Order: sequence, then C-alpha cells, then structure tokens
Amino acid sequence: MKLPKSMAACADLLADKRAARLAADKVADALKKEEQALIDHIIDNLPKDSRGAVGKHHMVKVYTDQKLVVKDWDELYKYVHRTKKYELLQKRLGESAAQEIIDDGKKVPGVESFTMVKVSLTVVK
Repeated sequence: MKLPKSMAACADLLADKRAARLAADKVADALKKEEQALIDHIIDNLPKDSRGAVGKHHMVKVYTDQKLVVKDWDELYKYVHRTKKYELLQKRLGESAAQEIIDDGKKVPGVESFTMVKVSLTVVK
C-alpha cells in the first residue's frame, strides 16, 4: 500500500480503510452465524451412533470433549495459594480494579503505567 504524503489524505484513507474493514467484519459475522447454524444442525441431526457423514470433499463427525470449569473460585484460590501452583491461573491484570486502587492514591506493587499513543478519527462535516 502506498501511503499518501499529506496527513489530510492519510485521514481520509484511514477512514476509507476502516469503513472497508467494518463492512468486511459484517460479512464475516454473517458467515460465522451461518457456520454456527450448520454446526448446530449437524449436532442436532447427525445420529449419535453414526461414524459421520462424508460429502464430496469433506467429512463431518460429532464428538464430545471434556472442558474444565471452576465451580468454586474461593476453593481454587486457596489451593493455588497453598500449593503455589500459580500456573493454574492466567497472567492478566484486572486493569479496572488496579486503576481504582491507583485512583485512590495507592500503589499496586509490580504494576506500572505507560503512555499509549493512539489516533482519533472523526467525521468532518
């Protein structure tokens, strides 16, 4: 992609690219809904004792898989703390909770702030 020389032309091109991406996102969302409808239809209608269905170029099967879910977070946290098995948790900061502490004038150990550079795009009338 060739970038325009003027920042004004860049603003217009950014808006055009964003509009094109959003239109593509709508198409992708519609396709995803159709895909999910087909998956639901297959799950509901493919006989459970079948070995699957074979088309001209693809085969489909329905299978089950086990998924782990936390039933009691307090119990899990106690276990993690007691055994130090922190790998059971994902490492991600609860930003809004940390920001509340910082807004109250306190520090959150191990957390620092950095300035993020962003671009604002608005319509000119």
